[in-house]
Amino acid sequence: MRLLERMRKDWFMVGIVLAIAGAKLEPSIGVNGGPLKPEITVSYIAVATIFFNSGLSLKTEELTSALVHLKLHLFIQIFTLAFFPATIWLFLQLLSITPINEWLLKGLQTVGCMPPPVSSAVILTKAVGGNEAAAIFNSAFGSFLGIIITPLLLLLFLGSSSSVPFTSIFSQLFMTVVVPLIIGQIVRRYIKDWLERKKPPFGAISSSVLLMIIYTTFCDTFSNPNIDLDKFSLVLILFIIFSIQLSFMLLTFIFSTRNNSGFTPADTVAIIFCSTHKSLTLGIPMLKIVFAGHEHLSLISVPLLIYHPAQILLGSVLVPTIKSWMVSRQKKLLQTRGPLANLNNPEGLEYLSIKFGH
Repeated sequence: MRLLERMRKDWFMVGIVLAIAGAKLEPSIGVNGGPLKPEITVSYIAVATIFFNSGLSLKTEELTSALVHLKLHLFIQIFTLAFFPATIWLFLQLLSITPINEWLLKGLQTVGCMPPPVSSAVILTKAVGGNEAAAIFNSAFGSFLGIIITPLLLLLFLGSSSSVPFTSIFSQLFMTVVVPLIIGQIVRRYIKDWLERKKPPFGAISSSVLLMIIYTTFCDTFSNPNIDLDKFSLVLILFIIFSIQLSFMLLTFIFSTRNNSGFTPADTVAIIFCSTHKSLTLGIPMLKIVFAGHEHLSLISVPLLIYHPAQILLGSVLVPTIKSWMVSRQKKLLQTRGPLANLNNPEGLEYLSIKFGH
């Protein structure tokens, strides 16, 4: 019974393990063109569902207040699209003297150039109880910026250039992110009382959709016959990727929790995930375009194929720890500020009441 209770409580982590195992056993089901048609069900329906769900659950005043938080947005966008790729470039100058395959190193640089994803950072921020509105805005805005900036960064750091179909990528982002979010907000206005009374499990719904994204992502990874890596190289790349993620998560935590940062604990949660996560959904199509016909495209793609599921796994594992820190910090702020906390830190007060689903 204890095992069942534990599994029920940690159903999301159990789901991640099952999703990866299922992808390993039969990857053909979830690959592009397979029975699940992830090029439609994931790229469009799953992402749109996540943002419709966010639009439905998010109070309009929260989203509006997030739009004017310029300092927060600047921090996230500068970190992910400037500091991140520049730091990776410096790090790779050291790794270039090692026997690591040079195309895998170029692949690590492409990871640094990628924009934030449009789903995982939002879901993990919501799971912790952080500033979901800020996560939504920066995930969407960062993705739009990435359409223009990412190809330029690839050209700058790797010397590759190509004609990128900005219009088609922009229209897909608009239809899968902006439109569902707006529709969700409109629907919320008509059923607001019902939502507050029934409190639907928005977190569980988004997490279930994320499991599908994880499954199809690993299906693509396991089914790619062109990816030929020896075990040593694979372990080394895994170690480097997890080290990069943990280092950058720690950096964003340190920067955003300084006394004069002006960020709330809920803001810090959004910063940690939005600044360090990278998009596979936008990244792989861009790599296929920018490196079209390149004989080493599969090796260049390996780090991003690993980074995307790794960031979800690492983020999911750290959710309880980050949540404990956030709640503890918010309680401390309430004790030190007293009644003035309601004026100075409204986000902190509100997110204390959010229940953690998994």
